[in-house]
Amino acid sequence: MDKFGLKKLDLYIIKKFLGTFFFSIALIMSIVIVFDLAEKIDDFLEQNVPLSEIVFVYYFNFLPYFANFFSPLFIFISVIFFTSKLTSNSEIIAILSNGISYHRLMFPYFLSALFLGILSFFLTGYIIPEANKKRIDFEYKYIDSEFRFTSTNIHRQILPGTFVYIKSYDNNRNAGSDFTIEKFEDKELISKLVANRVSWDSITQKWSLKDYYIRNYSKINRELEAGKSIDTSLNLYPKDFQIRLKSIEKLTSTELSVVIKELTLKGDDNLESYIVEKYRRVAFPFSTFILTLIGVSLSTKKRRGGTGVNIGLGLALSFIYILFMQVFGELAKANSIPSLLGVWMPNIIFFIIGIFLYIIAPK
Repeated sequence: MDKFGLKKLDLYIIKKFLGTFFFSIALIMSIVIVFDLAEKIDDFLEQNVPLSEIVFVYYFNFLPYFANFFSPLFIFISVIFFTSKLTSNSEIIAILSNGISYHRLMFPYFLSALFLGILSFFLTGYIIPEANKKRIDFEYKYIDSEFRFTSTNIHRQILPGTFVYIKSYDNNRNAGSDFTIEKFEDKELISKLVANRVSWDSITQKWSLKDYYIRNYSKINRELEAGKSIDTSLNLYPKDFQIRLKSIEKLTSTELSVVIKELTLKGDDNLESYIVEKYRRVAFPFSTFILTLIGVSLSTKKRRGGTGVNIGLGLALSFIYILFMQVFGELAKANSIPSLLGVWMPNIIFFIIGIFLYIIAPK
């Protein structure tokens, strides 16, 4: 027995698994950086971006995001690559022949998967969002064009029982048209404010309403008040219209939970995207176990063509997994399927595949 009760075989497999994984990730990230630099070099030169910012602000914070994104693919490849080599050299047969069960053989693989899963959880929930803040701000500053919010038919709940409607809003002018505030008590409408135009006054930090009228339904005569202009404070700010879906990547898991509560209250149209992201940050790390199970089950069987066939099967399955993850995620964001089901569906499907492959694997 060795350190922490692990046998030499366990340490050997863990070393091979993690060593192959990190080497593969380092290799692919080098290639990704070369292609990304080739695509953006004109923007960097045109904007006269300092080299220090390109290296330490953009690419230094670029690496964690894309390394984590590609991790399912390279977990598959790592497991299949070195396990297939063990199989082709008859080492797996020797291990099983010496009284080590197939279930026991899986232990160091799952221990490695646990390490990678925990690493992915903290990367996705806390480290990557902080890195993304710098990377995305860099992209907005030097690469992306100015963001313009010109959505129509916007509905928000700004307080319990208080709803806002804006027919159209332009974030560059912080102004909108056909503005309405409705207040309800016990599901009954008690007042309604309607204005032709609304704009944000940065000096008073209030909304300025033009050509408005207010109808009070709580009184018998339903009083009507009208005027040319009125200022009002609302639990609604220009920044609420500047939330971009890309900004989800900048939120830590703690910040994401807070934003979801705020958007739930306001009835934001993009709420589902935030909920999907919250579920994804748990489902994604869990996939390390499923992909490891499939990888080992596939590669412990000798095949004609050797390691190449197993790697080909692994690549095909990993690309299908990533495709499913994207497709079901978009379906969940569009409310076509429940968010929780949409996020976990790829894991459920591949877990069933993994169990089947594990059962038929030669033991």
